[in-house]
Amino acid sequence: MKNKSLILKIFIYLSIFTCIILFLIWLFQIILLNRYYEYYKTNEITDTINLIKKQSNSDTLYETLEKVSYNTDFCIEIVKNKETTYSSIQDNKGCINTNSSTKVVKNKLDFINSGKDYFKLKIINPKFNNLTLLYGVKLDNSNYVFLNTSLEPLNSTLNILREQLLIVSVIVIILSIIIAYFISKSLSKPISELTTSAKKLSDGNYNTNFKVNTDIYEINELATTLDYAKNVLKKTDELRRDLLSNVSHDLKTPLTMIKAYAEMEKDFPDGEKHDSNMDIIIEEVDRLTILVNDILNLSKLESNIEKLNLETFDITKLINTILNRFKIFELTKNYEFIFNTNEEILINADKQKMEQVIYNLVGNAINYTGSDNKVYINLIKEKKKIRIEIKDTGKGIKKEETDKVWDKYYKTEKNYKRNTVGTGIGLSIVKNIFILHGFKYGIISEEKKGSTFWFEIPNK
Repeated sequence: MKNKSLILKIFIYLSIFTCIILFLIWLFQIILLNRYYEYYKTNEITDTINLIKKQSNSDTLYETLEKVSYNTDFCIEIVKNKETTYSSIQDNKGCINTNSSTKVVKNKLDFINSGKDYFKLKIINPKFNNLTLLYGVKLDNSNYVFLNTSLEPLNSTLNILREQLLIVSVIVIILSIIIAYFISKSLSKPISELTTSAKKLSDGNYNTNFKVNTDIYEINELATTLDYAKNVLKKTDELRRDLLSNVSHDLKTPLTMIKAYAEMEKDFPDGEKHDSNMDIIIEEVDRLTILVNDILNLSKLESNIEKLNLETFDITKLINTILNRFKIFELTKNYEFIFNTNEEILINADKQKMEQVIYNLVGNAINYTGSDNKVYINLIKEKKKIRIEIKDTGKGIKKEETDKVWDKYYKTEKNYKRNTVGTGIGLSIVKNIFILHGFKYGIISEEKKGSTFWFEIPNK
């Protein structure tokens, strides 16, 4: 069954279920019918005896007995002083004529002479060869009532029931086969379509469609999930290609420069330019080191290998320390870093990772700020949180693109431009550090007015 198709499995299960239902119907309606009939008739006789006892002195007793005999197929006989005063015995009801059977007559007389209150006897009716129940009850010292009824349904009802049940069984089996086919078809068709689309996706076809025409909730959920997975895979593949392209570019440029200046020193040694050439080689090696370290850090963060080393420290002091590193931009390129506080504000976080966050966000602001070369760092202390904002005055980001800037090497322009500071994956590192800490973060951006990157630290 493990390797059978869905259509065949549904068909087999529904067929088995149908057979079980039909078996139970036949079991209770035909095979066990006689037992149930006997049980039912025995209880019915008990109820009739109680009724006769209640109305034994009533003027309407015989009229009541006629109705009971008609409705229940009982043959009723009342004996007074060993003489029959009332009898409803009819052969068509399968009853025993108690006066024509020597054995029954003897049992009746034995009961009357015994003084007992009642007796019960199962006997074979020789006329119809059916099992019959004979029941006798003492009403008073001189009056006795005898009831007998067939314990087997003798009329044509049982034969009709058997024939009808046979026809119904054939119809049910045929209908179950048809229904099983259409149910399995309706279930397997959308699943087969999804399987075909999934195979196309596995071959790298990201334009495949997972929409299916079905009203089954679980299958629609599966289609939605596969469609979501397709979009994620497509985006991941695009990021992979961009990452390879951009990392290759970032590696190629410094390697080219290193090789060029190294060959220059080898082929045309120049004492006056030696130090400057070596400085350029060292700068490019440092750039390569930063790029490799950023890629390794991002890989660790995304694979959840990195663990937090939480400690309490002054975030104001840390920001000032980082801004001092960028002092060269103030001296050589007229950048201005505007920090709004010198107040000591303690936070609990991983100090090394928070240093990475602020360094990358300030570096990003340097790259994209406006012609005024201003970068704003706001530290806002509130009752339950500490909010840090780093703002540039550049072109801003379109609203629909703000969530994408956290992606590796995401660019708002088609042509890749080498950053003044950073490696192109700094914001992705920042995002993963925020996630690792559980900090809220985001971007507020307005075109032609700049962008503000913010995050919030719980104030405990």
